[in-house]
Amino acid sequence: MARLGQDEFPGGSRHTRPQLEDGRAPGAMGQGRASADVGFPTVLTAARAGQPWALERLYTQFAPALAGFFRLQRSPDPDDLTSEVFLGVLRNLAGFQGDEAQFRSWLFTIAYRRLADARRAARRQPEFEPLDGHELSDSVDVEADVDRLMATIRVRSLCDSLPPSQRDVLLLRMVGRLTVDEVAEVIGRSRSSVKALQRRGIAAVAKHAAREDAPL
Repeated sequence: MARLGQDEFPGGSRHTRPQLEDGRAPGAMGQGRASADVGFPTVLTAARAGQPWALERLYTQFAPALAGFFRLQRSPDPDDLTSEVFLGVLRNLAGFQGDEAQFRSWLFTIAYRRLADARRAARRQPEFEPLDGHELSDSVDVEADVDRLMATIRVRSLCDSLPPSQRDVLLLRMVGRLTVDEVAEVIGRSRSSVKALQRRGIAAVAKHAAREDAPL
């Protein structure tokens, strides 16, 4: 069984990540082995066996994309949701069968379900506008961080211009790198419906960007 812990990430933000039963985060163990040039099947086999370096490899490889997916979906707690996804992975990893692409699809299927749960919970609670403040440490390149933040704000603006169904499809395709068929399975729509939502979403983003006179 895993539990949640806190870990400091670059840029001054705090990100919730899984911990093992002994209280250690995956990143605190097996650093030498984690950097070894091994393929996904080897990592998966080791992760099923509870090898810390392999759990760390899976987390560091996939967590940023998951957190980005939740942020662009305007989730109030993207880091917590990312951790919930990985806790689900830890609980069910022994039963997973597939390659790296199928693992990514599995992750984003769990992520989409967590997002749907969060949306339902939000509808039952008063809405508060989250603050977009970022704490900057002395070691951070302020100009680079400002550029990154402005880019993030613009991407969020483009995503906010889309209906939720189109946004879901585009983010699962572009951030999750899922195929059309995988997206269809995740959101419970037909392949043709997903392709139509993708087409309309891309057209809407292009139109919005053109009004801002900004390159895509």
